[in-house]
Amino acid sequence: MSDNAGAGSAERPLNILVFQQKGRGESKVKGIRQYGGRRFDITLITIDEDLPPVVDDASPYLPKTIAADLVLDFLTHPDLSHDLALLCRKLDIPIVASGKKTTVPGTHTPPVCCALARHEELGRYSHCFGAPEFDVTITDGRISDIVVRRGAPCGATWEAAAGMLGTLAHEAPVRMGLDTQFFCTADPSNWDPLWGKSPVHLAADLHRAALTAALKK
Repeated sequence: MSDNAGAGSAERPLNILVFQQKGRGESKVKGIRQYGGRRFDITLITIDEDLPPVVDDASPYLPKTIAADLVLDFLTHPDLSHDLALLCRKLDIPIVASGKKTTVPGTHTPPVCCALARHEELGRYSHCFGAPEFDVTITDGRISDIVVRRGAPCGATWEAAAGMLGTLAHEAPVRMGLDTQFFCTADPSNWDPLWGKSPVHLAADLHRAALTAALKK
């Protein structure tokens, strides 16, 4: 049903450094490890201290330097995210900060993790995770096989796809959207005025559209 992302990979794992607060990145780390297999080597930095509303100097909370191929930002404090983006810019390390509003050039800020487009500078991460992509087989009007080519780092794409087997093709996109909302780990209260949706609703729309496109192939 799903791609085995880690099978047969002889390349050096992509070194990913993940920053999080209050467990916000745990589901993504779990999903990357489960569905990315041996392609990725993840180090997790957790900041659980209670921080003031304004942090003028984030250096006490961030490392002085970073040795990684890619940084994922799941921090909740905007000042920490801003200074982390500046550090990555200085070190020429690509960074993905989903849902963040930053002015630091070079920072990838899709509104939700599963809206990330393909970017060569993000390496294998961008090929495995981001905007969902499916290959679908239809037998007698129902989905008989579905392969996830690319999906959400939290794993919601693979979880939702597993429920599509046997579903009538014309009903599958709506169900995919609903199931994605159930498995999505984004904060549903984080309403985005630009999109007019919460990240969970946006994730549902992206997955529904992706499955619709796959069914038309």
